[in-house]
Amino acid sequence: MKLLQFVFLFVFISLCTAVFGQEQAIMPKREVLSFDKGWKFHLGDVPFPVIKGHNATYTSTKAGRATGAADPAYDDSGWRCVDLPHDWVIEMPFDQDENLSQGYKKRGYGWYRRQFKLDPADRGKALELQLDGIATHATIWLNGIVIHRNWCGYTSSYIDITPLVKYGGQVNTIAIRVDAVAQEGWWYEGAGIYRHTWLVKRSPLHIITDGVYANPVRRTNQQWEIPVEVTLQNSGKCAASNVIVEATLYNKNAEIVACGEVCTQVQLFHETVATLNLQVTDPHLWSVDDPYLYTVVTQVKHEGKQTDEVKTKCGFRTIRFDKDTGFYLNDQPLKLKGTCNHIDHAGVGVAVPESLWEFRVRKLKEIGSNAYRCAHNPPAREFLEVCDSLGLLVMDENRLFNSSPEYMRQLQWLVRRDRNHPSVILWSVFNEEPMQGEEIGYEMVRRMSAEVKKLDVTRPVTAAMNDGLFSSINVSQAADVTGFNYQTKSYDAFHEANPEMCMTSSEDVSCFMQRGQYLTDKSKNLIDSYDTQHPEWGTTHRKSWRAINERPYLAGCFVWTGFDYRGEPAPYQWPTVSSNFGIMDACGFPKTAYYMYQAYWLEHPILHIEPHWNWPTDSIGKEIKVMVISNMDKVKLSLNGRLIGEATVDKYDFNTWNVPYKPGRLEAIGYKNGREVIRTWVDTTSEPVSIQLIPDRKSLAGDGQDAMPVMVRVVDKKGRLVPNASHLIEFEVLGEGELIGVGNGNPNSHESDKATVRRLHHGLAQAIVQSQENTTGYVTLHARSKGLKPASITIPVTRATPISFVPEISSSTVHH
Repeated sequence: MKLLQFVFLFVFISLCTAVFGQEQAIMPKREVLSFDKGWKFHLGDVPFPVIKGHNATYTSTKAGRATGAADPAYDDSGWRCVDLPHDWVIEMPFDQDENLSQGYKKRGYGWYRRQFKLDPADRGKALELQLDGIATHATIWLNGIVIHRNWCGYTSSYIDITPLVKYGGQVNTIAIRVDAVAQEGWWYEGAGIYRHTWLVKRSPLHIITDGVYANPVRRTNQQWEIPVEVTLQNSGKCAASNVIVEATLYNKNAEIVACGEVCTQVQLFHETVATLNLQVTDPHLWSVDDPYLYTVVTQVKHEGKQTDEVKTKCGFRTIRFDKDTGFYLNDQPLKLKGTCNHIDHAGVGVAVPESLWEFRVRKLKEIGSNAYRCAHNPPAREFLEVCDSLGLLVMDENRLFNSSPEYMRQLQWLVRRDRNHPSVILWSVFNEEPMQGEEIGYEMVRRMSAEVKKLDVTRPVTAAMNDGLFSSINVSQAADVTGFNYQTKSYDAFHEANPEMCMTSSEDVSCFMQRGQYLTDKSKNLIDSYDTQHPEWGTTHRKSWRAINERPYLAGCFVWTGFDYRGEPAPYQWPTVSSNFGIMDACGFPKTAYYMYQAYWLEHPILHIEPHWNWPTDSIGKEIKVMVISNMDKVKLSLNGRLIGEATVDKYDFNTWNVPYKPGRLEAIGYKNGREVIRTWVDTTSEPVSIQLIPDRKSLAGDGQDAMPVMVRVVDKKGRLVPNASHLIEFEVLGEGELIGVGNGNPNSHESDKATVRRLHHGLAQAIVQSQENTTGYVTLHARSKGLKPASITIPVTRATPISFVPEISSSTVHH
């Protein structure tokens, strides 16, 4: 009997091995397919039918028997076709009766549906649907079965759909109900599937999503190691033994630097963590000025065949916070010169193309910024990739302060997804929570911090506090670095009372400015740009930076904000619909603060004059406040060759003069060590005569996703910007691209972002052009305005690696 049992067991194991081995033999490499194209969208809710009667009720409660718009047979032929990412709120009109915090735009409900087919060859693969971000709450059905509910608009959803899909000619239907009535923030959050979507096909024996942790750690001055943790999953037919996990480190030149392997086994429907160490001597360090990246290639092999492969970028760098001397990167002191930012951009709302993330990071680097706080939520993964590649340090922030299981899961997701990025230096578990000075808040942070450190011990945990710092029990006691929001007067007292605690400003300033505006007029919701206006909780840029810079124990600052954003229109309400806090406006056009931070944060010569010198004729003889911003030793100011004054530069407050207006040239000269180093001027221009278009880059990649902001301005006959121009510009795009949005940075404008016209605001506007998919050639942008010479630019569209999409299915081919 025992012999028969042994033979039976041997045959069973052999069959399992054969089946599993056969699966691996036919398994191709992992496929990551974009799911962004071919969605149907309905604005508004679709009520579920009222169900009465026993049989109907009985049937409707069964798997695959969803009703209404979640029913695979539902007729969506009348719905609008959209591609993702998609923010439906950006298309809505402004409405005085809607929430000012959300930018006076109606949010509500929306539905998305997508149908697709799978080749029979996909049977046996592990299939995962990935939804990178949906604002705000979402319920997802597949083939009439509820497969997921997402309770945060900023977290991704990774959904195993393997057991639920159909193959061959059968159609699979995804339905998503989005509840954007739910609000998580007091700022513009948009609505809809505003980040990317993916279908990932893998071998049954595979690395889970975000399953490679490969963050370099220094052991001695020159000796480093990468403790590689690889989380494997097995959804095959039986256990897999003798699984080989290999990790190979490559430098930028694709040369092998180190490699290693480990053998493990993975039980059926279990996860196994395989660990190995890669030893590296004297690597090229990552820094904000030299963001050098390596690549770890992780391969999984079974029965001699590769079943999966994942590439992970990483950077060798050390970070350290010191209680007395602040922050250190690679053992060098580095003052954090950061900004806080929300995620919307003019013209596109929260559905931001990756190339616009790159544009925004470049604009921040232009002012000398080296740090970024994700306020107040996890960012897009593509944003962090840009920060890695361009060298911007990141405070990565959790959205919802809650230590219950669902919200701990969200925190775990954040850390697992982002812990390989060298740009990430801090985990922030909350922002300005009412319980920050109470025992409940302390206990929650204690647990959240512990959860973070189960996944990553290389970065400290912080919390952005605006109160409760001196309570006997408060959350700073459970954090590694204390974050201060608008607590300038408390820095020294807290440091004296808590000398062992590391400190940073996590949010500061909140100064109001409107680009190109130099007189405050509350009756018109206008604010000057002289760094004079701020709410009671904030201060000016100049006072804040002095407080930060003169305290070595403070790691640095995070200015509120780098860019203007929709919503939170303080200090005004309607008709103001956007914030006034930005160093730059919502398009990325500089305000006065932009030049202040260049003078504070950059080492090369900076000299800038505010304001422009175009004033009405009735202003002749009236005094105009002139601010000269510089990092020189001394500046001189002259008007039409006549000296107005000279002064030693105040490195915090800069220098101002009241200058009687007279048309002409206002000129400044900057001196260092007694020698002239730099000069600049502003001229009174003549009448506007033509439009000028200035593209951000030289070309677009023809992948259908690359987007480029184009600066639109009006110039006089000498080609000088006319700073008070307000012409209405009409746009037309021809060739291999399209216009996806327009803006002008005016917080009081109610013009549509999705239009072919936009009025200039103080001489400037922005048009965003995006390439078409799988194209080469050119895209031409035309700009016209009555009474002005039109302008055109032609942008080359270069060949790009095609993006693999899940094939679309038209409604006409689907039989309901």
